[in-house]
Amino acid sequence: MSAKLKPLARQVLVITGASSGHGLSTARMAAQAGAKVMLAARDEGALRRVVEQIGQQGGTADYVVTDVSRPQEVDRLAEETILRFGGFDSWINNAGSGAYGELAELPLEDHRQVFETNYWGVVHGSLTALRHLKDRPHGGALINVGSINGDMASPILGAYNASKHAVKGFTQSLRIEVLKNGQPVSVTLIKPSAIGTPFPQHGRNITGKAGQLPPPLYAPDVVARAILDAAVHP
Repeated sequence: MSAKLKPLARQVLVITGASSGHGLSTARMAAQAGAKVMLAARDEGALRRVVEQIGQQGGTADYVVTDVSRPQEVDRLAEETILRFGGFDSWINNAGSGAYGELAELPLEDHRQVFETNYWGVVHGSLTALRHLKDRPHGGALINVGSINGDMASPILGAYNASKHAVKGFTQSLRIEVLKNGQPVSVTLIKPSAIGTPFPQHGRNITGKAGQLPPPLYAPDVVARAILDAAVHP
């Protein structure tokens, strides 16, 4: 059974990492298109401001403070979305973090934290979303935001690169299993390159130098448009 995805204006979207960067752009763009959006991140103040801004512009949005590395919090995000909006049609695993430093110097706890957010956050979100979407008559869309770094290696961001390789392997394996089981869920992996977001400022940095991304930098809206295209086109 294939997914029969709704037009964006009739959808409810769950977006993690929605307080900045392309998660924020996706939330704003979706709300402008008429979708209802449930936003998730750890920063409640930032989430509240985004929801207020979307409401002032005529959109419908709500939020749940969520640490995606904690499966019980991800489950609560789904439960609150079902309670407030009656369910969801697309789930976007976008939350991410990074750490600047050579692998031989990076403390293991920093390496683990990158994986807790980037990999385990995707795993928790994907499995929670799939449990809900697979039994809906028209299914839905699961969209994981990976990175071009999942296809290549580079120094200084080794832990981030490794986590995005893991996201790619997990997502592509999950897609095969979903197809095998005949579940009506579209599974998409989005792989941005360098995007103009606060990533360099938010990431852990032990190098003693300012973090930066290699040019050219693309606008977050470029990623948002790809995500929302995947929400309506398997």
